[in-house]
Amino acid sequence: MFNYRLIVVFLVAFLSLVCLKSQDRVTGQNFVTRSEVIAQNGMAATSHPLATQVAIDILKKGGSAIDAAIAANACLGLMEPTGCGVGGDLFAIVWDAKTQKLHGLNASGRSPKSLTKEELFMRGIKRFPAHGPLPVSVPGAVDGWDQLHKKFGVLPWKDVLQPAIQYAENGFPVTELIAYYLSASSKSLSKFEGFSEVYMPNGKTPAKGEIFKNPYLANTYRKIAQGGRDAFYKGDMAKTIGDYMKRQGGYLSYEDLASHSSEWIDPVSTNYRGYDVWELPPNGQGIAALQILNILELYDIKKMGFGSAEYIHLFTEAKKLAFEDRAKYYADLQFAKVPIQGLISKEYAHKRNQLINADRAAKAYDPGELKAPETIYLTVADKEGNMISLIQSNYRGMGSGMTPTGLGFVLQDRGEMFTLESGHNNEYAPGKRPFHTIIPCFITKDGKPWVSFGVMGGAMQPQGHAQIVVNLIDFGMNLQEAGDAPRIQHEGSSEPTGEKMTNGGDLYLESGFKYEVIRKLVTMGHKVGYNVGGYGGYQAILWDEKNKVYLGASESRKDGQAAGY
Repeated sequence: MFNYRLIVVFLVAFLSLVCLKSQDRVTGQNFVTRSEVIAQNGMAATSHPLATQVAIDILKKGGSAIDAAIAANACLGLMEPTGCGVGGDLFAIVWDAKTQKLHGLNASGRSPKSLTKEELFMRGIKRFPAHGPLPVSVPGAVDGWDQLHKKFGVLPWKDVLQPAIQYAENGFPVTELIAYYLSASSKSLSKFEGFSEVYMPNGKTPAKGEIFKNPYLANTYRKIAQGGRDAFYKGDMAKTIGDYMKRQGGYLSYEDLASHSSEWIDPVSTNYRGYDVWELPPNGQGIAALQILNILELYDIKKMGFGSAEYIHLFTEAKKLAFEDRAKYYADLQFAKVPIQGLISKEYAHKRNQLINADRAAKAYDPGELKAPETIYLTVADKEGNMISLIQSNYRGMGSGMTPTGLGFVLQDRGEMFTLESGHNNEYAPGKRPFHTIIPCFITKDGKPWVSFGVMGGAMQPQGHAQIVVNLIDFGMNLQEAGDAPRIQHEGSSEPTGEKMTNGGDLYLESGFKYEVIRKLVTMGHKVGYNVGGYGGYQAILWDEKNKVYLGASESRKDGQAAGY
């Protein structure tokens, strides 16, 4: 007799296995968190849902993508102070629909003019500290807002900053992620004057779901809304910052703030399989992504397959090569001759590629020989076709810990990125912009906008940029898939601060890569590890020229949201 019961159990088990193996779903590959967001009139993708909603509200009021980006950035400085704020710097790439051109903005600040290397050596400083008064440079974000608003803004300042002012006065619920980072930051920063008063109002940082208010920041934003950038750089606020820094033993002065200005620059690009990928030139690290892509283009990446040991190995070695040049050359162009066109040329990529062993990880590479001629990211697009790719940061999460009296924000610690090594391109000097990690990105196709995106997170950023481009172009992923796909992160390369790679560094692979792939990489000489939460923060908007719609995607590893209307 047949045991029908057993047959049914077998069939159910078999069908279950088939379903598990195929993992059929409408929204894409099995690592995808959701489908893309699609809208006709405008799109915003930021690292906080409330900031995204503010951006959409500004667009609906008739504001430009740039107005909406500034409004969202102001909200993030309040809601995500662990990554950004008006005490930090800003970089942006803007697609202007009217002129059909890309514009780049470098709104990074310079070192104090009164602080010299000799002074540092007299104080026994051999390397800039991470916190305290010494690594503080001029905060460039507010001037960046002003430059963007003057060139592309539509709404008045009071309308742009009003949402952030209201949230700062009335409060907002803190997310689980930000509560965690606030608590972690307080352990090292609460010792500094002013920090606890702003971020630990009840003797501790706010917990998940707790309503947090920052009336000091509300007042700061209100003064900027009324008096523009001069209220920050030349008014009472600048004097307050200068007095506070002097009291802390620092060097940033009123004069440093009053003399600050941002710089409009031309983005640079490389063509990757028919798509132009745009980055900003140094003092940022954007061209490292272009160098990586130039090497990857020499191979049939699609045939290798996403997540293969062959692809991960090649990507890691290309990153190592690019980062050796990053360590040697990248610096403030007003102080150093950086051979940008040589570094991002196809010929140079061919030459550097010859150093890669297809079967073995390198312990170290030398930089090429050429002669010169932590963070939030957001992107917004409007109904006129303008798009902005914007990144803004304090560095090291909450920055230096220097919290000027009554202003409601922390000053950045970008000066830590200088080296004191004599003759180095990134050698410290008064009034110089340090090497910078934060970079926005943009992709065009046939001279038209395609994708505005970024991936925050220190040295992860150029690695993340290159991986997103490869995911979209080589592996044919959609915008959300490209961001949700497990990421590769290599650490331990030489750095512009003077460190040298000697042991090959560490290769971190996010959850989702196969064990047999990891095992093969280990046999090739890679030191594979796991890095909790360190794989960046992605936001993106894609313009679908055929259907005349925007597609949005947001980082599943963060609190972010993409939304349109």
